[in-house]
Amino acid sequence: MRDLTYDNITERIIQAYDGTEDARLKHLLTLLIGKLHEFAKEAELSQGEWLTAVEFLRRAGDISDAQRNEFILLSDLFGLSSLVDLIAGRQAADATEPSLLGPFHVDGTPERANGADLICGNDGARIVVGGGITSTDGGAVADARLEIWQNAANGRYVNEDPEQPTDNLRCTLRAGDDGRYCFSTVKPVPYRVPGDGPGGELVRAGGRDTWRPAHIHVRITAPGHRPLVTEIFDTTDPYLESDAVFGVRESLAVPFDRTPTDAELSRHPDIERPFNMVDVDFVLAPT
Repeated sequence: MRDLTYDNITERIIQAYDGTEDARLKHLLTLLIGKLHEFAKEAELSQGEWLTAVEFLRRAGDISDAQRNEFILLSDLFGLSSLVDLIAGRQAADATEPSLLGPFHVDGTPERANGADLICGNDGARIVVGGGITSTDGGAVADARLEIWQNAANGRYVNEDPEQPTDNLRCTLRAGDDGRYCFSTVKPVPYRVPGDGPGGELVRAGGRDTWRPAHIHVRITAPGHRPLVTEIFDTTDPYLESDAVFGVRESLAVPFDRTPTDAELSRHPDIERPFNMVDVDFVLAPT
C-alpha cells in the first residue's frame, strides 16, 4: 500500500479491513475509521495534539485497575455512556429509562431476602425504598432480580473504601410473586467522581466540576425481559442540572422524603424512627 495520499487514505484503510468476517464488527470498524479520519481532517490535527491524546489514553490505562476503570469514567464524562443508554431507551419507549452502570458495580453481590435492611449502622437519613416491577403490558414481573448499590455518608462506594464492611450498602434481592420489592437504606449523598486522573483533567479543562447528584443504582433482570440498568435520584438534589456524567433523567428523579403511613410504620418496626419512604416503580421491556 504505497500509494497512500491525503485524499485516499481513509478509503484504503477501510479496505484493509475487508477481511473482517463478523459483519457487525466490520460495520463498526468502517464507521469508526471513517469518523476518526473525518475528525482529524476537520480539526487539522497536529502531531503534537495526536501525541497528547494518545498519552492521555495511556495514562488512563495506567491509573485503571480491578476497582477503577478510567475508560468508563471517560466514556461517562464525554456523554458516550449516556448516549448508549438513550439509544437503548429508544428501543423500549414504554419501559423505565436506563441510566449509567457506572464504575462501581460488582458482580456476585450476596442475595438477601426481599425487604432487606442495608442500614446496618451507616450514618445518614433512613429511607425505605419500594414499589412494583411490571412489564410494558402492565403485568407484574414475578421474581425479578434486583441488584442495588450506592455510596456511604463519606461519598465513597464500598469497593473504593477499604474502611467499609464487605458489601456495605449493596445487595441482590428478588421481587415477590406480585412484582413488589422493598429495602431499607440510608440516603445516598452527592459526591465527586475521581478527579486525580485523566478524567479530572478533562473536566477541569472544560471548565466543569466533578459533582454527581445523590443516587441509588439498580440493575434488574427477569426472564423474558430486557435487563434494565438505571439510577434513582432525589428531586431535591442540588446537582441534578449539572451531573458530571449526564446520568439524570426527568423520570428517574423522585421524592426521597414521603412521610410513612401508620400501616407502613407498622410494617417496618425494626427501622429506627424517623424514616421516610421512596416510591419507585420499574417497567421492563419484553425481549
